[in-house]
Amino acid sequence: MKLWGALRLFSLVALAPLLAHAEAPSTSLRPEARPEARPEAPPEALIGTGAPSLGAVILSEGQGVTRSLRPQARRVSVAGFRSGGEAAGRAVDPASVLQSSLRPAPRPRSVERAARRLVLARAKGQICGDPSLQGERIAPIPGRLPGCGVAEPIRLRSVSGVALTTASTMDCPTAKALKTWVERGVKPAVGTRGGGVSNLRVVAHYACRTRNHRPGAKISEHGKGRAIDIAGIGLNDGSEITLLTGWNRGADGRALRAMWSAACGPFGTVLGPEADAAHRDHFHFDTARYRAGAYCR
Repeated sequence: MKLWGALRLFSLVALAPLLAHAEAPSTSLRPEARPEARPEAPPEALIGTGAPSLGAVILSEGQGVTRSLRPQARRVSVAGFRSGGEAAGRAVDPASVLQSSLRPAPRPRSVERAARRLVLARAKGQICGDPSLQGERIAPIPGRLPGCGVAEPIRLRSVSGVALTTASTMDCPTAKALKTWVERGVKPAVGTRGGGVSNLRVVAHYACRTRNHRPGAKISEHGKGRAIDIAGIGLNDGSEITLLTGWNRGADGRALRAMWSAACGPFGTVLGPEADAAHRDHFHFDTARYRAGAYCR
């Protein structure tokens, strides 16, 4: 036992110097968090010259990234926008220039009031649920002959801004077919000639009669509110393209033939000067439908 106690004492004496130097570290061994990188404005020398070089963005080792890697919008001059170059001028943000250039200038109050009145007038006068068709609904028309009459008639005054010289009675499908013809046939064929299309000269619309007024013949589509006859196209300068004199004459003939062709489809029956003698001076359009398709002569 005396020997064991002597050995323990010797061990404590020998380790005392080492324990004296085993102190806690003065600083934590956990690595410190790097300071948060904050974007800085690019140097003025880099503005307008494209993306900055990698060396201009990344600093020396150990400092990390000190500015955003996201490219900033270049600032350009107003003069540069107008001339297409980098001309000197007041620097503005491109987004603001684009926004201001695409924003329409406000119209004068007088123009706004006139436009509002036009919208209200068209809404008030529209028929068949279409502001391009102006007129009014009228009472159902009974037929004095079997097969005549119109259950839901309208009286049409204008189509897509083109007046009818005579307010015409028909049904809505016929009015809509007429609109399609005016927009796709008449206006493109006339173009800007004479200041554009002003009116359609109507020579027949609803009438309870047989075909070509022949006794015993079938009821005409006119007697059902499905037909209209047009003899001329009035222009804004007061002139007129007429079928009687213009069908075989130069520019008038080309325009009229284009109109005839455009009518074949929107209307089920299209007759013109080459159909027969009864139609030598007008177009006959109706919305009758046939199994074989439109009948156009």
